[in-house]
Amino acid sequence: MSKLKVGIVQQTCSTDKQANIDKSIAGIRQCVSEGAELVVLQELHCGIYFCQAEEVEMFDWAETLPGPSYQQFSAIAKELKIVLVTSLFEKRAPGIYHNTAVVFEKDGTEAGRYRKMHIPDDPAYYEKFYFTPGDMGFEPIQTSVGKLGVLVCWDQWYPEAARLMAMAGAEMLIYPTAIGYESSDAEAEKSRQRGAWMISQRGHAVANGLPVISVNRVGIEPDWSGVTKGIEFWGTSFVAGPQGEILWEADQQSELNQVIEIDKARTEEVRRIWPFFRDRRIDAYGDITKRYRD
Repeated sequence: MSKLKVGIVQQTCSTDKQANIDKSIAGIRQCVSEGAELVVLQELHCGIYFCQAEEVEMFDWAETLPGPSYQQFSAIAKELKIVLVTSLFEKRAPGIYHNTAVVFEKDGTEAGRYRKMHIPDDPAYYEKFYFTPGDMGFEPIQTSVGKLGVLVCWDQWYPEAARLMAMAGAEMLIYPTAIGYESSDAEAEKSRQRGAWMISQRGHAVANGLPVISVNRVGIEPDWSGVTKGIEFWGTSFVAGPQGEILWEADQQSELNQVIEIDKARTEEVRRIWPFFRDRRIDAYGDITKRYRD
């Protein structure tokens, strides 16, 4: 199938895990009622963004997969006969936790999963405390609606991740995300950050000739430790085409459920006129695996 209707659920989250799940499922249902065949949820949609501070109690948000949240999303994918991209806090073993995207097939089975590879450690984003870096590499997930290059949030700043997914045959790049403003930032800085975030991902679309689907959360979530004034998540979920063109963009405040149609056939058309893969100098890129060229 060339044309694909993609549903996006952009939502706020609270400390009530089941309420968050119910809200996601309601959004999924609305998207499917409007024809969505693939639905993408935001990063860590079952709860608050708990990485604003380092507290061991926050590990209680995690669950072994398959677990209760997993089962609920599996069931809704099967009921509605859709492919569903979720983002779950995985407890792999005592002391080993992952930020894991799980993709469900139309029959509710797991099509595949991706463990977040790039883990940030910045003020209000203390993810290294919680997440073990992914160990599954950059492998697209084969589904009935296409080969999905699923990455997660901080991964979206790395062209290497997008390139490796594309080189393995991904038909689209998908980024469940949780990113926002620190309240003390000046308005000009906020604008620069959000602009850079969009430019980076649109660049991945251009460089690889692929559509990009980025789904971010909204709402202000307080820092319960009191160190900062919390994060204002900037929403702005969007879909870009293979030339980086914006096909749809959400606002910065609203909870919304939206269906956007993408045309996977445009990848072939665009790569014929912009043959970046043909012209890559793979014989000269050996140093790319170094940390830095001194």
